[in-house]
Amino acid sequence: MSPVLAAAGRNTRSVAVSMTKIFCIGEDFLKKEFENILLSKGRRIFKFASINNLKYRHEDKPDLIIIEKSQGTELALKEFLAQFRDTPKIVYSHSHSFKGFAPWIKLSHTYPVSDPSSRELDFFIQRALQDRALLSENAGLKRKFAAMKQELDFFDEVSKTLTSALELDDILVTIMKKAKKLIKADTWSILLRDEDTGELVFEKTSGKKGEKNRIKKFRLKMGEGIAGWVAQEGIPVVVPDVSMDTRFYSQIEKETDLKTKSLMCVPIKSKGSIIGVLEIISKTAGEPFSKDDLDLLMRLVDHAAIAIERASLYQKMAELSITDDLTKLFNTRYLNRTLEIEIARSTRHHSSLSLIFMDVDHFKMINDNYGHLIGSKLLVELGQLLIRSLRAIDIVARYGGDEFVIVLPQTSPPSAIQIAERIRKSIEQNVFLKKEGYSLRVTASFGVASFPESAKSKEDLLRLADEAMYRVKYQTRNGVYAIV
Repeated sequence: MSPVLAAAGRNTRSVAVSMTKIFCIGEDFLKKEFENILLSKGRRIFKFASINNLKYRHEDKPDLIIIEKSQGTELALKEFLAQFRDTPKIVYSHSHSFKGFAPWIKLSHTYPVSDPSSRELDFFIQRALQDRALLSENAGLKRKFAAMKQELDFFDEVSKTLTSALELDDILVTIMKKAKKLIKADTWSILLRDEDTGELVFEKTSGKKGEKNRIKKFRLKMGEGIAGWVAQEGIPVVVPDVSMDTRFYSQIEKETDLKTKSLMCVPIKSKGSIIGVLEIISKTAGEPFSKDDLDLLMRLVDHAAIAIERASLYQKMAELSITDDLTKLFNTRYLNRTLEIEIARSTRHHSSLSLIFMDVDHFKMINDNYGHLIGSKLLVELGQLLIRSLRAIDIVARYGGDEFVIVLPQTSPPSAIQIAERIRKSIEQNVFLKKEGYSLRVTASFGVASFPESAKSKEDLLRLADEAMYRVKYQTRNGVYAIV
């Protein structure tokens, strides 16, 4: 390869890159006056004797090829045409004969010329380069149109998801899977702000199940890590290389297989407040995220905020339908549904299901002496004590007034009696409403029944446990009685 520069002072890399690069291929066919015309127009020439020995740097890929028609007989023709399929070619002949043009004229972006003058050659070069510019612009517009269509399809799918699903997990996973595909990213995470602690919690994240579980145990304080900084400042960021950013929280990578090269992180806002952040991690091809990627994510985050608002509202409405307004324990609607499910499970697995009916002793005296507001606060505190005293699989419901029902799956009658006795002692020993300055003490009466040992149906189970509780209530109070 023999590159020829326009002038000695113009052989710097920056100038060379901006020049039009022309490959001239053939044995000494380019006239001196032709070469002078090319150089005078600020073009860079690379001379090659044949298409069989084209060696050049990738950055020197040509904008135009001027080639002798006789090169159409070379062995490397097929490979050459495939390599430079979209590069315009001027096929040059010394004679006016059309013989030898056949391999070339069926190709697009090819201009055959026969023994042209300097002016004619310059005309064809100008035309070829103009056509190349138009083709390049057309290809760019097609790419933009395809990307725009893909983006419109994406947001159409997002809108459909928002109107067809109410579960927050389903909505977030659907939206983010499509975003990951569109942006061509490795992984993603959505962190939501815990209303009680103010920390960021990994609500949803992509990846393998074991890895997702390890990530979900992490919590970020406001300002901690890049996600915490974005949540605190309310400003989106693109980090091309996280190893160079001092805000990056590397502890997650140390305990997982996740490898972060670059990331985008944007705040999720609802009604002016930040409710979380959305992270997209590392492009699949390894390049950093672009401004277009960030613009897309910024538009997406508005949809995510709507989804979270809508799903949270639905979740609160669902909770209201199955929880008691005062204590936030489950209500009788949920209790009845749960008992049906647990009895079916107990029957299927041949296991015991026990139920405790509990009533606060002399609760009327609390209301009469201290007022209904204090009585209500005592019930709330009592409900929390019951939750702390039980397993995760156990269910506590407020049955009405000062009565509570505890459902104990996979629990035999003797074990249920022990649990009831333990709770009875906890209530008896507890001092209620100390923070309010009352230091009240109460006791409770307990009735226990089990399926299938004593009860044969849901109705039996509730009735027998209630009867057992009233036996204690009408005799000693502050005790446990079981029907077994």
